[in-house]
Amino acid sequence: MTAELNFTPEVLAGLFLGTIKKWNDPKIANANPGVKLPDIDVLIVHRSEGSGTTYCWTDYLSKVSETWKSKVGKNASVDWPTGVGAKGSDGVAGLLKQQEGALGYVELIYAVKNHLPYGKVKNQSGVFVKAELKSVTAAATAMKEMPADFRVSIVDGVGKGVYPISTFTWLLVPSEFRDAAKGTAMKGFVKWAIGPGQDLVESLDYAKAT
Repeated sequence: MTAELNFTPEVLAGLFLGTIKKWNDPKIANANPGVKLPDIDVLIVHRSEGSGTTYCWTDYLSKVSETWKSKVGKNASVDWPTGVGAKGSDGVAGLLKQQEGALGYVELIYAVKNHLPYGKVKNQSGVFVKAELKSVTAAATAMKEMPADFRVSIVDGVGKGVYPISTFTWLLVPSEFRDAAKGTAMKGFVKWAIGPGQDLVESLDYAKAT
């Protein structure tokens, strides 16, 4: 598949549950009027090891599908109902390029740098939105309050311009350093990362901190 398709939450859940098996399934066709879909099998590609990308993806599927939530759930690593695994985002991207009819999930930068076609996803406002810097930023700004423990999910956010499968990038920093020099260096890096370093992130297809 090379066309840019529209995907509803129900279709995405069905594809990864293995209940939608063909690209020309009526549920896919209904969201893509006028598009000639091939009569070929869908090959789901997922990460073979635990990852934050998988957590984001399964968090989204758990929010939009009660069946997925009860049968599979959200985690960095899950028991996939269907598909083949690949190691790392590079591995997933490689399989997507090589296998006819393949569908998977990667970070935006991997889709861009590997020239992978990717579709639009219908959000809570009923709008089909493509993953890009402004739609990911819209997902972040739609969150009104950060919890004290920073445990927050921004998937399936509300807003016309929101891309619904978005997440923050997390940095885990020890509360104490035995080596004072390392602690000072880390403090300097964090200040740079959330300050001047933000001017570099969009060139890497990451949205700026809001």
